[in-house]
Amino acid sequence: MRQLRVGMVGYAFMGAAHSQAWRTVNHAFDLPLSAQMSVVCGRSDAGVAAAAAQHGWDAHATDWRAVVARDDIDLIDICTPGDTHAEIALAALAAGKHVLCEKPLANTVAEAREMAAAATQAESRGVRAMCGFNYRRVPAVALMRQMVESGRIGTVRHVRAVYLQDWIVDPEFPLVWRLRKDVAGSGALGDIGAHIVDLTQFVTGSSITSVSALTETFIKERPLPSESAGLAATGNGHGVGEVTVDDAALFLARLDSGAVATYEATRFATGRKNGLRVELNGSLGSVAFDFERMNELEFYDATRPTAEQGFTRILVTEPDHPYMAAWWPPGHLIGYEHSFTHEVRDLIEAIGTEQNPTPSFTDALQVQLVLDAVERSAASGNWTDVESTLAAV
Repeated sequence: MRQLRVGMVGYAFMGAAHSQAWRTVNHAFDLPLSAQMSVVCGRSDAGVAAAAAQHGWDAHATDWRAVVARDDIDLIDICTPGDTHAEIALAALAAGKHVLCEKPLANTVAEAREMAAAATQAESRGVRAMCGFNYRRVPAVALMRQMVESGRIGTVRHVRAVYLQDWIVDPEFPLVWRLRKDVAGSGALGDIGAHIVDLTQFVTGSSITSVSALTETFIKERPLPSESAGLAATGNGHGVGEVTVDDAALFLARLDSGAVATYEATRFATGRKNGLRVELNGSLGSVAFDFERMNELEFYDATRPTAEQGFTRILVTEPDHPYMAAWWPPGHLIGYEHSFTHEVRDLIEAIGTEQNPTPSFTDALQVQLVLDAVERSAASGNWTDVESTLAAV
């Protein structure tokens, strides 16, 4: 079997999740290529060496440019903060490497537009690029999409999506990179709001066309991390720095199908650790997904006799459910890490069969355009149209 030699840049939270995926994917799925965990790259030599040993990489490095330039690397997996996505991806595509890039695609529309154009150009050379919206690969979510596509809930009229976390509720939590616009691009909006934007568009097959939004930053300054003393000038000179991203983003939206939608993304929902929920209401029924019960769907079939109507719990563990034939007998549950394994499974399949994977960089650009419209709407207080990707690329 031909090898797909992977170089991964970044080794923290997402790097660990991606490592698990590359390590397990060929053990679970019959694929045209075998993933080889060739090298992991990070800024700290000691840190990346420890990550390589822990997660099973053959080698480690501290210079991503040297990794991109290597002849024995076929794919670059980008798990770094958003301010480096564009530079790494553009260099990798120019070098003829396939690219997997974590979401959101970039920190700005301009960067995302350049990345999407480069990926489209690279397709003609057989080079593939995909953005890592892993929640698409949860089997229950994939089944949700199938049910909507087959008309089980009829015409979708309402979309309701929330992503709730609480990890920065404490005002003494330090000013980490995710709270700095120059590194992260945006706050809850890009970090977790991007997920529900992509997820709802994926399951409905529709695109957001306009938004009316508000954002809020509840805590304006935070203590500087000990390794970030150089940022003191951004605060009041006493070891604090300015929070330059949103803590919460809420918006109404219209979809091109005629459906209306509500979205809420916050890192201040006290008690909620990773509360992602999507509900669709249609003319013939409803379907809902809650990540805290990720192996289940709730389905309401309004075509059933009145005496039989009610929300039904579907346990998504059968071998004919998406992805599940690779895992355990019915009723045996899978977890968060499997969504990443399914993600790289689909990418390897696409590369091995010379197909373009989804979500493409152009798909991810469309999400970036929604995030941009949300920010502009929150600033103006007005309904704001989402720019078309046809105009953006």
